[in-house]
Amino acid sequence: MTVFTAEHKPGNEGRPLVAFMSALFAGGWIWDHPFAALTEKGWPVLRTTEPICALDSKVAGSIERLGDALVAACDEVGAEKLVVCANSLGGLVAIDLAGRIPDRVAAIVVSGAPGLTPDPDVGLNIDRRADVRPSGPEFQARMLAALFHGEPLFTQEQIDSVGEVLRQGPAMVAMARSIRATRTYKVDPAMAKVECPSLYVWGRHDKMTPIDPWLEAVPRHPGTEFITVEDCGHIPMIEAAEEYNGHLLRFLDQVAR
Repeated sequence: MTVFTAEHKPGNEGRPLVAFMSALFAGGWIWDHPFAALTEKGWPVLRTTEPICALDSKVAGSIERLGDALVAACDEVGAEKLVVCANSLGGLVAIDLAGRIPDRVAAIVVSGAPGLTPDPDVGLNIDRRADVRPSGPEFQARMLAALFHGEPLFTQEQIDSVGEVLRQGPAMVAMARSIRATRTYKVDPAMAKVECPSLYVWGRHDKMTPIDPWLEAVPRHPGTEFITVEDCGHIPMIEAAEEYNGHLLRFLDQVAR
């Protein structure tokens, strides 16, 4: 039985499955735009449904176990070759999987990954839970300010779904363990193990996981491409969806060739 549930759309035969991983406290809906764009172009796609913090804390608190859970969801639909597409914490999972199972991972696409700067600002003080209630106007304002550079583009329903998850005690534990996992993960050595094509797409004004350390780190590794998205924060697949989709489709066409 898989840890994640997932939505899957089959595509043209011979193409690797593009696996979109949900984020720390946002579900698979963060991938609405690229999921639809790739489906229209005939790419097989899968996206996990639950936010990472809704999983068992032992899974959520381990980069490796999260990767295994994603691969298990892909195995359920019979996919062999994967392009792992992930944002935030999921970006570390993508890097880790590419290094651990190179025979399965054909390419990775990473945005807003932590690990090269202090803890990302998620609108909560993880180590002092009582500081901010994970609901209400104050939480919403802090979370949206951390995620977006311009106008917040989450719907109220999406915001409410995040708040509902974070009101659960186990989710707060899972979230704290996930953040701790990013504190100890060795990003540069993990990137050195990656041999597949790797696309990094970063918002210029990402407050949660600032761009500068990644601008320096990524070019040190062969087979990488770094795209800076101007006037954009932590979630380019939402805040700059059309531009993100264009880069993603171009990269996937290169991978397919």
